[in-house]
Amino acid sequence: MRVDLLCSGSKGNACIIRSKETQIMIDCGSTKKYLFKALEQANVKKENNDALLITHTHTDHVSQLKHFQNAPIYSHCSIEVPDKHIIVNPFESFMIKDLKITVIGLSHDSPNTCGYIIEDGEEKLVYVTDTGFVPNVFKPLMENADYYIFESNHDVKTLMQTNRPYYVKHRIIGDTGHLCNEDSSNNLASLINTNTKEIILAHISEDGNRKEIVMDTIENTFKRKQLPMSKVQIRAAQQFEINTILGK
Repeated sequence: MRVDLLCSGSKGNACIIRSKETQIMIDCGSTKKYLFKALEQANVKKENNDALLITHTHTDHVSQLKHFQNAPIYSHCSIEVPDKHIIVNPFESFMIKDLKITVIGLSHDSPNTCGYIIEDGEEKLVYVTDTGFVPNVFKPLMENADYYIFESNHDVKTLMQTNRPYYVKHRIIGDTGHLCNEDSSNNLASLINTNTKEIILAHISEDGNRKEIVMDTIENTFKRKQLPMSKVQIRAAQQFEINTILGK
């Protein structure tokens, strides 16, 4: 499995997953110029997509939807697309060629937001962003994955020091907002196990967080819980950069 996280954050989100037989895309946010350039840099042809998976309908996740309607579009939320749209539900699993996709229900202020578990028979990827918390009922499905792309949106103290209106801050830290660094780290600490190789911390706020705070938080959490940091590669994704996982 090869994973290319093309962009991640409030200005755009998109990810490509490729297996031996299959190419799928999760979300299609960002500008057309950036997204098409990133696809080219990752050596991806959008015409080869076997499916597009949508997490929810906020603009930073679907702004370029009109350019990716050549393949079936899967989502738990309602979207205005032609006949290729397929509704999927939490706990449901379905196959796209050699990839097994399982839907995770999340808690965000966009109706029917979800995440996905992607498996190719050898490796497992958990993709979770845009959630105020991770529902316990889905955690058994998410345990011991090879790879995690996992939201670590904000540092509460840093967020509160920004000039954002209070109602925006309240939205972000609420149960239908975004995961803070501490909650992200604690969730990951409870999920990873011997199979886990890489973690990409994603959807990081550009003004309510900093890369060094994100990394310090997860390192301190893992040390406190006596987890072996050296065995897991951890990265903090920036808004406009490509983060690649080269699996088997």
